[in-house]
Amino acid sequence: MIRFSNVSLMRGTKPLLEDADLTLNPGDKIGLIGANGAGKSSLFAMLRNELHPDQGAIDFPQRWRMAYVAQETPALDRPAIEYAIDGDAGLRTLQSELERVEGLPHTTENGIAIGNLHAALADADAYTVQSRAEQLLLGLGFSLEQMQQPVASFSGGWRMRLNLAQALMCPSDLLLLDEPTNHLDLDAIIWLEDWLKRYQGTLIIISHDRDFLDEIVNVVVHIDERKLKRYSGNYSSFERQRAAHMVLAAAAYEKQQRTRAHLQSFVDRFKAKATKARQAQSRMKALAKMEELAPLRAAAEFSFEFRDPASSPNPLLVMEDVDAGYPLLDAHGDKVGGKTIVHHVNFSLQTGQRIGLLGVNGAGKSTLIKTIANELAPLAGKATLGKGLVIGYFAQHQVEMLRHDESPLWHLQKIAPTTREQELRNFLGGFNFPGDMVTSPIRPFSGGEKARLALALIVWQRPNLLLLDEPTNHLDLETREALTLALAQFEGTLVVVSHDRHLLRATTEEFIIVADGRLQPFDGDLDDYKNWLFQTKLAKDTGAAPLPSKDEKPGASAAAAPIAPVDRKEQKRLEAEERQRLAALKKPIENRVKRLEEQMAKLNARKSDIDARLLEPAIYEADKKEELKTLVADQAFLVRDLGTLEEEWLELQERLEALAA
Repeated sequence: MIRFSNVSLMRGTKPLLEDADLTLNPGDKIGLIGANGAGKSSLFAMLRNELHPDQGAIDFPQRWRMAYVAQETPALDRPAIEYAIDGDAGLRTLQSELERVEGLPHTTENGIAIGNLHAALADADAYTVQSRAEQLLLGLGFSLEQMQQPVASFSGGWRMRLNLAQALMCPSDLLLLDEPTNHLDLDAIIWLEDWLKRYQGTLIIISHDRDFLDEIVNVVVHIDERKLKRYSGNYSSFERQRAAHMVLAAAAYEKQQRTRAHLQSFVDRFKAKATKARQAQSRMKALAKMEELAPLRAAAEFSFEFRDPASSPNPLLVMEDVDAGYPLLDAHGDKVGGKTIVHHVNFSLQTGQRIGLLGVNGAGKSTLIKTIANELAPLAGKATLGKGLVIGYFAQHQVEMLRHDESPLWHLQKIAPTTREQELRNFLGGFNFPGDMVTSPIRPFSGGEKARLALALIVWQRPNLLLLDEPTNHLDLETREALTLALAQFEGTLVVVSHDRHLLRATTEEFIIVADGRLQPFDGDLDDYKNWLFQTKLAKDTGAAPLPSKDEKPGASAAAAPIAPVDRKEQKRLEAEERQRLAALKKPIENRVKRLEEQMAKLNARKSDIDARLLEPAIYEADKKEELKTLVADQAFLVRDLGTLEEEWLELQERLEALAA
């Protein structure tokens, strides 16, 4: 097990941990969370023996093999797949030793050594390492062709994927992952989740992706007030436990303050009276001994909202037979053609649509977003913009496009030169840029602070169309939640590409997928997308599974062919496969039924509250007229929404019955 005993750590003059204790068991999958700067990465550095605690000790078995993601990637000519296999240092050592011994003169002793080395290589799975590395790199988004390309040819984000591949290739008892999803698309994250669920060792993850944590971890360690606090369960369970703890802490603090006030009142009234002096002294000692409980520290949560759009054209945008891609230029910078990524796009955006854009890495999601944003001109076809269209575009690398030598105020003044400075300062203050921070160069700002500034610049422009390409990169959990809430309340039209499934679920109402160079509707939710992804990307054969069709019942295209007579063992195997197939078909439907039941329960609870309110005589008094109108309207909307959900629920139940028949 891993044990932290009375650990204290300072970074400069800032204390990160003070007398922290923690015990982690073998096989635990731990999510390490805490505010930015709380000391999460420093804790990893202590586990790697790169930092040493100022006080206390950290113990775990010396025999444990540790794997973690390197932060630097040398620009090597080595093929990507060989670089990934290098993560298994023990295997590489055996291979080098075998090569050395095979180069020695042929003797009996050397022959025995070669035999022993071959046996050791077999134990190290050396003869499957190539296929294992290929599967791993495919899961992380590399093509077979890319695997043979030199490491130096990849960009920074792709090199970080290679470093992650090295860590996963390394046989380990303890795996440390610091923000492993930052450079991954949704498809790679889903694959990584599946891999980590099957990991046999002890896993510690730092992540700001709540869905990712929920899927994997069974323990959460929260760095809070310089202590390490352990919670059982996933991230959602932690949130519930944390909320309950805060309620109890608030009650305990209030009770203590009442007790202190009562004791202090007695002391103040009677300490000067001889007859009460002894009692007063007793109470003064009780006050002195009373341990001061910290007040409930609900850290100021960051929140913001998008301003209502000034206009709302409909449609906002129409694309007719558009080819989206990149122009090809000659040596003089003249256009000589183009490389099409997404073909024949016929697409219109209506006011109020909320679209999540799905697709595997490299399919063309960012290319399409750039074309909609008019950052790239269509290579063919016609794009018509609605009159009054105001686009707010957050690019995947938006943070890098800011001027790092300038201040938040300078950036806002560039787009609002006629607005009073105080108004701009007030606006930026709402995005947590107070005081001198608003006039300071942004170079030393954290990635999250720069991303907040990029969002603030978009919000100021009051867009009626938001195009967001991975907006949660660099954002911590609190800021992600603030963005999710703001987008949920946004009155305009939204198109978003994101690997944050919590954000996608909360802010979008329909999905479109970019696949095989085409844009097509995806009639399903994120669970359906996950199933489709595993059928296509991770299938053993090369045939791609079709996208779910609204009119096609699950499994209709996979009807079993007549089965020839088989022996009993084979029959049992086929029956087991059939049960698994039906279970796989039923699971997404059952998941949807469960979500519908949860939604209906919430709506029924709200309706019951409104029904009870409408039974109160006071609501019909003259001064309650507006409130009455609102309640009646809300009741009507709830009845309508419940009817829609109930119809879908009944339809899904029929589909489940048909599968069970």
